[in-house]
Amino acid sequence: MTNSKVASFWNVLTSLKLAIVLLAMMMALVVACTLAQVDMGTNGAVNHFMRSFIVWWHPPGFAYSFPVFPGGTTVGLVLGINLITAQFRRLTLSWSKSGLWITHAGLILLVAGEFVSAMFQVDAQMAIEQGETVTYIERPKEVELAVLDTTDAKFDDVYSVPQALLRSGASIPVTGTPFTIKMHGFYQNAEMGNRGDGAPPSIATAGIGPSVAVKEKAAVTSDEATNSPAAFVEPVAGAKSYGTWLVSPILGAPQQFIHEGHTYVLQLRPRREYLDYAMTLKKFSHDVYPGTDIPKNFSSLVHLDNKTTGEQRDALIFMNQPLRYQGKTFYQASFGKNDTLSILQVVQNPGWLLPYISCALVTLGLLIHFAIVLGRSQKKRRKAPEAA
Repeated sequence: MTNSKVASFWNVLTSLKLAIVLLAMMMALVVACTLAQVDMGTNGAVNHFMRSFIVWWHPPGFAYSFPVFPGGTTVGLVLGINLITAQFRRLTLSWSKSGLWITHAGLILLVAGEFVSAMFQVDAQMAIEQGETVTYIERPKEVELAVLDTTDAKFDDVYSVPQALLRSGASIPVTGTPFTIKMHGFYQNAEMGNRGDGAPPSIATAGIGPSVAVKEKAAVTSDEATNSPAAFVEPVAGAKSYGTWLVSPILGAPQQFIHEGHTYVLQLRPRREYLDYAMTLKKFSHDVYPGTDIPKNFSSLVHLDNKTTGEQRDALIFMNQPLRYQGKTFYQASFGKNDTLSILQVVQNPGWLLPYISCALVTLGLLIHFAIVLGRSQKKRRKAPEAA
């Protein structure tokens, strides 16, 4: 590449016009993402438009998708590079430009904060009934295969296989157990019913599976709808197979077998993350506006018990007043079971402070810049009569 081409590329990369075009593209993505939430749900729309390199369009009746627009990741990445390079190229290190330096730093931090959230934010839920104590949170958008040793009546030994391995279709050793799980099928969303006469034989050979017909369905993306995952798994210990089992969260019957005097249960359930502390729901309150069923306020009074640190305290979680503890934020999200069940939204985002810091820096930078410009303007006004 010749020097002239390098200079032209550098001029384009650091130009203000490019920054304006990128901001316009980001605004278009935000509008499209907002409109798409009706059909795709919040998470589906954000992942499709904002947290992707390319926005793909799948025309009805076509087998393939086509790229139609740069995704939010691409636009944000180029915008971040533009802001950084323009800052060092166009701004001189002087007090008169300090406001612009701070403003640019705030904008760069804002873009970086979105990348941090996209890469590291974890959304989960805690469903807890009044009087119940819970030591884990669940990720409803992911599942895991849990192998539970329920031999001891006092506690269960739990071993799990994440969804990514279930999709692979390979044989999966379950660490801590004598079993290897052979995958014979995984469906992110499935429809189940009774197997009719003349239906082809089931993949399952044990448990309730042989009597159940399983049909794969397209995965749902709406926030109100949930997938019904299913899997056919075969636990093998050494050379002995314990049959192929159908596992799914919507199956009521336990899928269990005995191996060397130990009772094992197979469950396909939302992915769990166990906590170092326990939460007990002491009281759930649901207030409505008089004469209506419109919620006015709903809150959860929880007791926090951390045996590791010895901390024990009560906390009230209600709308716009979350509980922040050990890097996780617990929001009051929903409720059920005649106001005896509270559903808390749990968010873990290491970059949650970055947008606040970014806005503070941008505000501070603009104030400093306007103050410097105003001071310079006043100096010129004072000198004007003297020159006259």
